[in-house]
Amino acid sequence: MKIIFLGTGGAVPTATRDNTSFLLESGADLWLVDGPGSLTQKIFRAGRRPQQVSAVFISHVHADHLYGLPAFIHSLMLEEKTVPLYGSAETIDFCLRLIDLFGLRREKILYRLEPRPILPGRRIEVSPGLAVTGFPVPHHSSSLAFILETPEARVVYSGDTPLHRPLLELAAGADCLIHDCSTPSRFLEALPFLRSLHSNSLELGQAAREAGIRLLVPCHFFSDLDFSLEEIEAEIRKSYQGRLFLPADFSELELP
Repeated sequence: MKIIFLGTGGAVPTATRDNTSFLLESGADLWLVDGPGSLTQKIFRAGRRPQQVSAVFISHVHADHLYGLPAFIHSLMLEEKTVPLYGSAETIDFCLRLIDLFGLRREKILYRLEPRPILPGRRIEVSPGLAVTGFPVPHHSSSLAFILETPEARVVYSGDTPLHRPLLELAAGADCLIHDCSTPSRFLEALPFLRSLHSNSLELGQAAREAGIRLLVPCHFFSDLDFSLEEIEAEIRKSYQGRLFLPADFSELELP
C-alpha cells in the first residue's frame, strides 16, 4: 500500500500546502480520503488517473474537507462509473445536497457517487481486500475517524480532532496513524479554542508514546501561522521516539 498526500495543510491553503486529503493506493485501485481543492488536477500531478478512484471517504462536513467534490464529479461527468461515498449519515446527506446544488445527479451525469453511510463502530467491506470502520471523534457532530484496512496494511486517519484517547488506543495496533497536528503548543495561549477542535504537536507526541503508535504521520498543519515543521518535529520528539513521517504535498509513504 502507498499513501499519496494531495494536501497536508489546514483550512487556509498556501503556495506549498493545500487542504488535507490523500490517496490510498493498492494495486491499480485508488481510494480518496477527503475531497478539497482541485482533485482531478492533483491526482494527475501525483502521477495517477482520477478514473482509478474506486471509493471516496469524507471525514466531516467542514468546507476544507469536501468542497472539491462537485468539481471532481463535473470533470468526470462523461465517465460511466459508480463510486461509493463513505462517511457519517450527516456527512453523506451534506455531500449529496452540495452535489445537487450543481445538478450533478441528473441523468446526463454518468459519473455517480453512491451514498454509503457508516454506522460508528461497524466494519464495512468496501471491496475484496478493503474494509473501513468509522470511529466518532469530538470535532464536529458529523466527524468520523477512519480505520482503513487492506491486505498490506491497516491505517488510521483521525480527520480533524482534538486528542481523543479511545482513538489513540485503537490505533496502537495499526501500521500507521495519520493524525491532526495543527500547531505547536505555543499557539494554545493565543488561540485557546484549538484545544477543543484540533491537536498540537507537544501533546500528540506524548499521546503517541503512551499509546505505543508504530508510525506517526502528523498532518493538517495550520500553514498560515508562523511555525516550521522543524518545530513540530522537535515537540513530538520530546516524548515520541517511534517512526515519524512529516508529509509534504505530493509526498508518498509506502506501507508496511
